[in-house]
Amino acid sequence: QVQLVESGGGLVQAGGSLRLSCAASGRTFSSYAMAWFRQAPGKEREFVAAITRNGGITYYEDSVKGRFTISRDNAKNTVYLQMNMLKPEDTGVYYCAASERRGALARDDSNMDYWGKGTLVTVSS
Repeated sequence: QVQLVESGGGLVQAGGSLRLSCAASGRTFSSYAMAWFRQAPGKEREFVAAITRNGGITYYEDSVKGRFTISRDNAKNTVYLQMNMLKPEDTGVYYCAASERRGALARDDSNMDYWGKGTLVTVSS
């Protein structure tokens, strides 16, 4: 069992930056591929970024490539999402998730085993 707690969300102007954190507790953090998903108001949840167990490979949704960076610190049991050049369309609840499967599969929310409760990001124009 893994518990995930997100933090770092808030209100930011377009063009600004935020850094989300997800702290994990429970079973060995380094055993899990990690990912961030988001859900905008009135829309389905979508994949944002994923990272393999050792952090060696990352994956991004096309609209965030070059602006967002996912990283992890296995010693601190934490995964991060650095978000730069934010746009109003990035607004939504951001969820951290953990998967026992390999990192490439963490791009599909049906492959995630544990979820946090989410943190709200609002980007104003």
